[in-house]
Amino acid sequence: MRQVLARAIGGLAVIGLIAGAAACNSDSGSDDTASGNCGYKLAFFGALTGSSANLGVNIEQGFELAINQYNEKKGSTCIEVAKFDSQGEPGVAPGVARNLVADKKILGIVGPPFSGESEAADPIFEAAGIPTVTPSATRVSLSANGWKTFHRAVANDDAQGPAAGNYIKNVMKAEKVFVANDQSAYGAGLSEVVEKTLGSAVVAKDKTEADGKQTDFSALVQKVVSSQATVLFYGGYYQNAGLIRKALTTAGWKGTLVGGDGMKDPGLAKAAGNAAAVGTITTCPCSPPEKAGGTFVTDYKAKWNVDAGTYSDVAFDAANMFLQGIDAGNTTPEKLNTYLSTVEYKGIANTYKFTDKGELDPNYIKVWTFKFDATGNTIADQEVPTA
Repeated sequence: MRQVLARAIGGLAVIGLIAGAAACNSDSGSDDTASGNCGYKLAFFGALTGSSANLGVNIEQGFELAINQYNEKKGSTCIEVAKFDSQGEPGVAPGVARNLVADKKILGIVGPPFSGESEAADPIFEAAGIPTVTPSATRVSLSANGWKTFHRAVANDDAQGPAAGNYIKNVMKAEKVFVANDQSAYGAGLSEVVEKTLGSAVVAKDKTEADGKQTDFSALVQKVVSSQATVLFYGGYYQNAGLIRKALTTAGWKGTLVGGDGMKDPGLAKAAGNAAAVGTITTCPCSPPEKAGGTFVTDYKAKWNVDAGTYSDVAFDAANMFLQGIDAGNTTPEKLNTYLSTVEYKGIANTYKFTDKGELDPNYIKVWTFKFDATGNTIADQEVPTA
């Protein structure tokens, strides 16, 4: 983890950390102040600590950069940043969510990043009427709950799963594939779609515990080796995946580890060792962040002293979507939610328009593959078809 941005308080690892001073006041000279468009908050909700915090930090930093730049243009702290640390844990998320909705200045939420915490927290946001834009939660069923405040800024696993399966079949030409998952809402959902796409090429399956709950993967490794599979598809996150890749290498397995966007983080190479991680492939319903438009890449590096990570650019766009809506006078959660139902927003990572279920318009869906290199980072491989 690069940073620890929140600390556990009362066992809930929650509390909005507020960046900046008080909201705009009447003598700031801002037209927005006069029209009542300042003095509000946008929230990030997701993992800032815990075993999968790297992915949450990537997203929060993109989100915060957008608001900082907005406030700089206004010449004051017009919109405040509120951060809520869920640890990415479904068991923690509801308590954190209830704390968030108690703050009546919050108009919208970027997050939650993960599918499991989304299942746990989104009903609370829905009941409060606060719109959410998740930059990364991909479980298909999230949009099937009738939530009016739910919006997904990337493709779901019904796009990512077939893309991964087709890549394994048509690009890697794999005839024997082992499929495993971490039993999380995200990992299980993605692996199910991949398994369906691969059909008879799947020679065996297994399950692991979630990130941080298992360190010995020798039983899984033995099954993979015995199966004679040349590809292991793992539905889960980077920490587990790195330890699995390390154990597979130690066992002499020469195949390729493939996984989804939850594995697309340098933390995988840290856990596996750079040499073992080389060649590991991840899919992502996102474009390479280094290809983002405008000055985002240099601005992000200047602000955080690291390169933009997975979904940093999508979170930047999500925050700016909210800010555009607030600028237009949508200064209640209800109005901002209505705005999201009609907007077609051209960002630096993609163009965004939402269906009546909150899904990204199919015209804007994209999935890329990435490969780990010898430095422990991922490099863009190719955009892959989703059907």
